Amino acid sequence: MNIVITGAPGSGKGSRTEFIEKMFGIPTISTGNMLRSEVEKGSELGLQAKGIMDSGGLVSDDIIIGMLKVRAAEETNGFILDGVPRTLVQAEMMKDAGINIDKVVVVEVPDEVIMGRLSGRRVCSGCSEPYHIEDKQPKTPGICDTCGRELMTRKDDQPEVIKQRLKMYHEQTKPVIEFYKNEGVDVKYIDANRPFSEAEMAVREAFE
Repeated sequence: MNIVITGAPGSGKGSRTEFIEKMFGIPTISTGNMLRSEVEKGSELGLQAKGIMDSGGLVSDDIIIGMLKVRAAEETNGFILDGVPRTLVQAEMMKDAGINIDKVVVVEVPDEVIMGRLSGRRVCSGCSEPYHIEDKQPKTPGICDTCGRELMTRKDDQPEVIKQRLKMYHEQTKPVIEFYKNEGVDVKYIDANRPFSEAEMAVREAFE
């Protein structure tokens, strides 16, 4: 089974993806890992991507989808796509490349909950140990339990950055869901704004 998992940043796609991996025994193909693998192998597309990244540019959709076509063909039992397609253009290019999708799983969490999740995250400036102002507080406010260094907020977790990331998801990625619906692909929605055990059950139900 070939699966696309999508959802806003901070929605909890990662944990749901791991659960689906275990259910079906199929790998997740992420764009970041795929790029690094092709660069390390020194493939033609990998060398093209390396040249672009080394110069500070963004790797084009042509290269991303080209790599994905090669990588997907290696998995005869199916795969999970995380991080692609991010846009309608990528979804259409995947279709043209013969990368067929059997199911789309949409992980849903209200934007205001995501804002709280991400803006509340803190990370140690020394050892990178993660914390959260609600779910995982340090013993001493603002200080890492492990190494005693000061905690900080990552740039990606600044409220204005989170708002921009959510805006991009709604404008660029959500149309991908409608694209697959129109293609007749089975689309399932998972409410991830509830205890993980319940959300896990919902994932199982999505594949029944």
